Amino acid sequence: MKITVLMGGTSSERNVSLASGIRIVQALRGRGHTVIGLDPARGVISAAEERELSTGKVGTAPPSLEALSKVAEGTFLPNLTSMKELRSADVVFLGLHGGQGEDGTLQALLDMAHVKYTGSGHLASALAMDKDLSKKLFRAADVKTADWLMAPVTVEQVEGMLGLPVVVKPSKEGSTVGLSVVKKRGDLAAAIEEASKYDDEVMVERFVPGRELTVGVLGDVALPVGEIIPKHEIYDYECKYTPGMAVEEFPAKLSREATEKVQQQALSAFR
Repeated sequence: MKITVLMGGTSSERNVSLASGIRIVQALRGRGHTVIGLDPARGVISAAEERELSTGKVGTAPPSLEALSKVAEGTFLPNLTSMKELRSADVVFLGLHGGQGEDGTLQALLDMAHVKYTGSGHLASALAMDKDLSKKLFRAADVKTADWLMAPVTVEQVEGMLGLPVVVKPSKEGSTVGLSVVKKRGDLAAAIEEASKYDDEVMVERFVPGRELTVGVLGDVALPVGEIIPKHEIYDYECKYTPGMAVEEFPAKLSREATEKVQQQALSAFR
């Protein structure tokens, strides 16, 4: 098959996308497919750039907003669907993370251009990327999720309805970018300001201490439960993408009853 892998982009998760995207390119070629790597912000990724990416690392922090703004100057997302690398592909593999590559924008463009692509459609992508909407749907499906408020909020509202500590984060962002754990009332305003740099909506959520469990869903089957044990208090950007900063245990050390409950919650969220 002729496959075009979209990777990179202009979101704060650009480096994550490039690191994972090059692995996707290599894996697909290893299966005998004809593959092109395409960065919506820069164009077709050359062989030399591929070699450089294959030896690179994500880094311990996301790109600065200033660096991303310079990358965004070269984006040609509105004209992306007219490119021969997409038009001639049998399928487009979406390796973009965050931003317009994950919030339904790109998916809608590809739908309108009748270009086949991997992953969810534009509506599911938009809902999944929006934490506020996702949590409302989770509640409707009886999936347990922490209580939350959306900014603007006062310290008194947060203390009265959620208590401290709370997690403050952009509503439509990934990789814990712009996220803070607020333990003191005096730190709330600064945390909201930091999160607002990455999104026009900010969520303030009750902090729930516990274990970091993850469940993949394939088709209609919940895969084994895994546990992620970060070196920091939370599973932040550095712990996610820096070797040695987190330990992953599969399967997680859970009772059969707890495993089944977690898997059922995952299936309910997925559906």
